[in-house]
Amino acid sequence: MNTDQSDPLFFFRVIATMGFFATLMAGIYLGKNSGKLFGATAEIPSESSSDRTYTKLLVFAAWVHAMVLFGAGALNL
Repeated sequence: MNTDQSDPLFFFRVIATMGFFATLMAGIYLGKNSGKLFGATAEIPSESSSDRTYTKLLVFAAWVHAMVLFGAGALNL
């Protein structure tokens, strides 16, 4: 892996690395605040626990996909 600045993909590797760390920080935020973000809401009485679980699954699946995308870009795979 060529990491000097004459590498034509250096710019994209830097952007992907910053995106990876930003996505990692977003995952930490999601993990710490998942109770607040995906907890029961009084304004939506028809929402069940399975709805909240499904929403949480979709959000974390999108987060994992973003981590893989930025990780592959940072490693230049």
